[in-house]
Amino acid sequence: MKQINLDLNDRKIIDKVTNTASKVLKSGGVIIYPTDTIYGIGANAFDEEAIKKIKKIKDRDNEKPLLVFVKDIETARRIVCIDSKVQRILENIWPGLITVVLRKKDIVPYSLTGGAQTVAVRIPKNKFVLQLLEKVDFPIIATSANLSGENNLFTAEEIIQKFSKRKFCPDLFINTGKIKNTQASTIIDLTTGIPKIVRMGIVGKEKIKDLFNKFI
Repeated sequence: MKQINLDLNDRKIIDKVTNTASKVLKSGGVIIYPTDTIYGIGANAFDEEAIKKIKKIKDRDNEKPLLVFVKDIETARRIVCIDSKVQRILENIWPGLITVVLRKKDIVPYSLTGGAQTVAVRIPKNKFVLQLLEKVDFPIIATSANLSGENNLFTAEEIIQKFSKRKFCPDLFINTGKIKNTQASTIIDLTTGIPKIVRMGIVGKEKIKDLFNKFI
């Protein structure tokens, strides 16, 4: 597993590292990268072989879905169904720390969704991820950097120890040091009439009520 150190305050370094990471993703590779919540494991969300590799890396059941990052709402429209009400919600919460579950389109492989007709998607706030998304023409998988069923990993040392010697390991680790956040994104299901909390994460219930009350 190749490692690159990244200073998120250095624009030139960000540009260089996103170039490297985009090449890995375009070639079907898998990366561990910093997000606006925790470290994530990423790959081309349309590449079924890359999806299989991520599930092997994480020891993840094939039936479990993987969420994805997109760069903007128009890109989200490529992969999920968005009506006018949902668009207003998304414009209110994105970029941000809330992931939404929506009906998938045919372009999204079932290996990504675990066989479900829905997919979880988000526009992140992290400047590295947003720049990376600008350099690829596909959504990027954003599953937590851990083994399935185990705790999230927040430091470079933990990630290197856990993944570097596994039979299946990521191709590239983008190291920004210890992650400050200790929670993943909050996931909201928007496929029903009333938004439903699927996973409570970094955005709490009171904030969710404030954000969604005007749309219910």
